[in-house]
Amino acid sequence: MTTTALAPAPMFPGQADAPTGPCDLTGMYLMHHGFRRDLTRLAAAARRTPHDDAATWKALAGWWRDVAALLHEHHTKEDELLWPVLLDRVDDEGRAVLEAMEDEHHLIDPLLVAVEQGLGDLAAAGVLATTGARDRTAAALTELRDVVDAHLAHEERDAVAVIQRHLSAEEWQQLERDGLAAKPPPPLLFFLLPWIAEGLQPGDLAPLLEQAGGPIRVLLRLTRGRYQRRAEKAFAHLADAGTGSAA
Repeated sequence: MTTTALAPAPMFPGQADAPTGPCDLTGMYLMHHGFRRDLTRLAAAARRTPHDDAATWKALAGWWRDVAALLHEHHTKEDELLWPVLLDRVDDEGRAVLEAMEDEHHLIDPLLVAVEQGLGDLAAAGVLATTGARDRTAAALTELRDVVDAHLAHEERDAVAVIQRHLSAEEWQQLERDGLAAKPPPPLLFFLLPWIAEGLQPGDLAPLLEQAGGPIRVLLRLTRGRYQRRAEKAFAHLADAGTGSAA
């Protein structure tokens, strides 16, 4: 089911496509932007952090746990709430696209485990950490970055086109109310808000913040300081550890 009205189709850095249609997928695209940005710099940080710098590895492991939680939540919502609705409506070509989305999620899962294990081991090993452990973790993050980027691009080009063909704006909004846009528990929410905002211009976030309301805007301002301090610790060995955020 579709309508003639077309939702805005924002394009953020790294995004592969933004098929037009009635559904406003800005929130999805913002999450994709965050995943691409962080997996790129996590892989770079893993390559550049000295293998025996336990404090930085601990900060990287903590940062990674929040990013991994967001990625897992993002994929779980799609698998449980979004794809089943569409599978009842699509033709064989559309079904193949949606089944590929679920298959790609399964490819990502073991890479998440490998990265979690590698970062945790480096954080715990301290002076006993080895360059081999560091290099294996960097390689796992690089592979994860590439696999996730390919998956997100496939979703942006093909799965979003399926969404736009088979859902109305009203149906998309109902799916968001049913849980697709549900906020995570407070500790992760306090990370999510400045994480989403990082590196974006005020206009990029304006529609989302307007919809979210005043309390979320206040919470975003309150959580930026701690987020910045965490970023500086985790990415201490990158040339630019800053986290520019929209105002």
